[in-house]
Amino acid sequence: MIIEKTELRGPRITLEPLGEAHLAGLAGAIEDGALWEVPVTMVPHPRDLPDFLRDAETQFRAGRELAFATIDRASGAVVGSTRFRSMEARHLRVEIGFTFIARSWQRTYVNTEAKYLMLRHAFEQWRVNRVELLTDALNTRSRTAIARIGAREEGVLRSHMIMRDGRIRDSVVFSIVAAEWPAVKQALEARLRTV
Repeated sequence: MIIEKTELRGPRITLEPLGEAHLAGLAGAIEDGALWEVPVTMVPHPRDLPDFLRDAETQFRAGRELAFATIDRASGAVVGSTRFRSMEARHLRVEIGFTFIARSWQRTYVNTEAKYLMLRHAFEQWRVNRVELLTDALNTRSRTAIARIGAREEGVLRSHMIMRDGRIRDSVVFSIVAAEWPAVKQALEARLRTV
């Protein structure tokens, strides 16, 4: 796995390595739906975006994460963010997470295409064995979206995280493994033709 900042480009969205130039647009995306108030997510408040970017850079330099701004190509709007996390080059596995999308762009092509681009990069460029996706056990919308892209639910990590409000979160683990990627890819490509 050669981990470097690279742009992932699809027909309708582009995932650009997160940078300072994206922060104003990202603030607008977060304000669209007051995403920082959603209790089952860890979306930063717009005023905390400089820290969000600084943390992303620190994790990238440590070889653990690669963060993106999600850009709608037709409008040029920053509509969210996502990242590769928990990168394990030795074991050829990676997590896709810390994903959030502006409320008005949810349930469109954005999430499906972003996941497709990231999965394709992980399996076809990095040749990983496994991609993991984790979400709050209480986040039914996220669980449904992850299952819809073809990931298999594996189980629950009990008392896995402490949320902003102090709630102790159980996390649901999903995965896609390399042997499943061709079928998942085909299904995602078919889905993207209809959304």
